[in-house]
Amino acid sequence: MQFVLDRQWAAVRAQCQAAGVEILGDLPIYVALDSADVWADRDLFDLGAAGRPTAVAGVPPDYFSETGQRWGNPLYRWDRMRERDYAWWRRRLRRTLALVDRVRLDHFRGFEAFWAVPADEETAVNGRWVEGPRDALFEALADEVGRPLPIVAEDLGLITDEVRDLMDRFDLPGMAVLQFAFGGDPDNPYLPHRHRRRLVAYTGTHDNDTTAGWWDAAPPDERDYAGRYLGLDASTEPVHRAAVRAAWASVADLAVAPMQDVLGLGAEARMNTPGEGAGNWGWRMTDAQLAEAPSRWLRTLTATYGRLSKTGEAGAPAPDAR
Repeated sequence: MQFVLDRQWAAVRAQCQAAGVEILGDLPIYVALDSADVWADRDLFDLGAAGRPTAVAGVPPDYFSETGQRWGNPLYRWDRMRERDYAWWRRRLRRTLALVDRVRLDHFRGFEAFWAVPADEETAVNGRWVEGPRDALFEALADEVGRPLPIVAEDLGLITDEVRDLMDRFDLPGMAVLQFAFGGDPDNPYLPHRHRRRLVAYTGTHDNDTTAGWWDAAPPDERDYAGRYLGLDASTEPVHRAAVRAAWASVADLAVAPMQDVLGLGAEARMNTPGEGAGNWGWRMTDAQLAEAPSRWLRTLTATYGRLSKTGEAGAPAPDAR
């Protein structure tokens, strides 16, 4: 199956490249215990004598979960990775860039310091912060694939000044999610008027509800602020289109809307709920939905806010055409 998928994906990517379309992929920070990676390089992972982890990956309590998220992935032996000049990570990024043009590096915070949870804990509450590889890893990756690194840093959650400094040293853009913007603070960095150029603006991500679903369930004060900010009180534009417009109008270098938001779908089309182990990743877009997608509206919006490439096609503009 992987062989067939690889061959089919290569054909898709070749067509995208011919059309001048870049693909932004996703690279999880961790791999699974039963993966080929752990099987082939057990000494690079923090495993006990029986091959089971003594501590596992996760994050402390946050916006998504009061008990944190216990992911259960084995942790890296960063000391051994460093001794081998991060060869495993070099290979991993190089292979990923054979499939996509840029990558969103998941849980970037964990490269500065990561949350280690004792393997016998049922939740992630009783973990501890452990120092990550920091600059040394990204120097190795830059040596491998060049600068600027084709990486978007997923910097959501508990982000420290040290994490931001690491991003700045390697000129890595971060993320801003519109659904997190309307807590009532006009200085919220996720509000579009607070955005910066080196940023990717999202209406929502795979971990959020759809914009329509979020709007239906939002607390009254949050909904009131969002309505005023997005101009819904003076417009007949539905919330999902107003959200896409706000992201496209941002000064952020790149703007992203999930297809569910382009189509205006509700909570039934949510992709993933963090911390829940079942019922996720089941949504699929049908051919009929694709045919009905409001492409003229989206293209007009893209042209209006200067997000067309030099060829005039809608998509991620080149750095000198943003």
